[in-house]
This record gives sequence, C-alpha cells and structure tokens, in this order.
Amino acid sequence: MLGLGRRHRRSRGAGVPVGVAVLVTGLAVAGLTWAAPERARPAAAPRSTATAPASHPATEVPAVPARRTGAVRPERPSTSRLPDGTVVPIRPAGIAADGSLAVPDDVRVAGWWRGGSRLGDPFGVTLLAAHVDSTTQGLGPYAGLLSVRAGQRIVVGSARLSQTFAVVSLRLMPRPALPQHRRLFTARGDRRLVLVTCAGPYDARRGGYQNLAVVTATPVSGVVTRSTP
Repeated sequence: MLGLGRRHRRSRGAGVPVGVAVLVTGLAVAGLTWAAPERARPAAAPRSTATAPASHPATEVPAVPARRTGAVRPERPSTSRLPDGTVVPIRPAGIAADGSLAVPDDVRVAGWWRGGSRLGDPFGVTLLAAHVDSTTQGLGPYAGLLSVRAGQRIVVGSARLSQTFAVVSLRLMPRPALPQHRRLFTARGDRRLVLVTCAGPYDARRGGYQNLAVVTATPVSGVVTRSTP
C-alpha cells in the first residue's frame, strides 16, 4: 500500500521481504545521501584600465534581452527506465478525495503528479509514484528502488523527449510525514526527479506499510529530442 494513493492489501508471499526492509532502514540510518561536489568559483574577469580617448567617446549600445536557445516544449513523462533496466509506463495522476495522490492500481504503472514539473521544464520536481506490490499482482517494478545506489541512472521519456537522471539519495520516511517535505513535490527550485513507493515494516493493524521509500535523482544530461516517437 502506498501512502500517496489508494490502499492495497499485502499479498501473501508477495510483500516486501523483511530483510529488504531492514536493509533499506540500515542504509537510511547510515545516511545514504551524496552531496554534489562543490564547484570552484570561476575566476573574476580582470578589469580593463584602458579609457576611451576624449575625442572618441564610447557609444552606448542598447541592451538586447537574452534569448533562450535550444528551448524545447515541455511534455508530460510517459515512460521511465529504472536502474535495473525495467521500463515502467507513466500515467498522469490527480489528487484523490482524501488529498492523496491517486496512484494507478496496476503495480507495473507509475503515476506522475500533474501538479509537478514536466520533462523539459527547467525547474522543479517530476514526482513519480507506484505501488510496491499488490495482493493479486505480486511485486511491482518499484520494489527495485529499495536497493538503488548512488550514481545509478534513471531515464525518463515522453512522446518526443528523453532525459537521464542519476540517483542522489534513498531515504525512508513515515508515510504521514511526506506532506511536510514540500521540496519533494514542488514545481520550483532545482530540477529533480523523485520516485516514491512503500517500504516496510508492514503492519496490517496499522493500515499496511508504515514507511515510504523516497529516491531523489538529478539530471546528468540535457533534454534530448528523440529521433523516433
């Protein structure tokens, strides 16, 4: 069951193994977070000491606004290739009556939060979420997110565009805490990809999975126009 959307009961023998949940917890406690290396500041350009001769005053040139080059028209994401090579279809997801994200029932399909950024947008988060498992369908592809490592690549595609992201962090957080972390689902700030699924422990008496696994990735390539749709 994913805390962002509709509830799924855990299937017998198909839920996240306790060992995997413990492994993820250990990684989170150990701080599975990698900061990007600090970039050196560019050297300041030397100031010119030359002055224009008095008989030839400098002519003012009207400022011309910079034009954005290489801009693409943003598109909603439609597919993603996870680090293990699995291609997961993506469908737009709205907000349910209880304020949660209406994640697709099919564990093989991820939901894209329509309030977030699209592929090709220069800012903000593209939030993707999927159920980790289902009573009738077994484990879903997002179960593989419980063991991702820093630097692994995730490729997001749309009808005409593609972009590659590298995993930066894997964190566990209690399901109710997600709304408090607005940086994970904002259309502002640095460009990021966030993938969310459920994680152990599983407690049926308390509503199912108690945690969410949150994977954050940042772009390692520009947006590429596909040669074929």
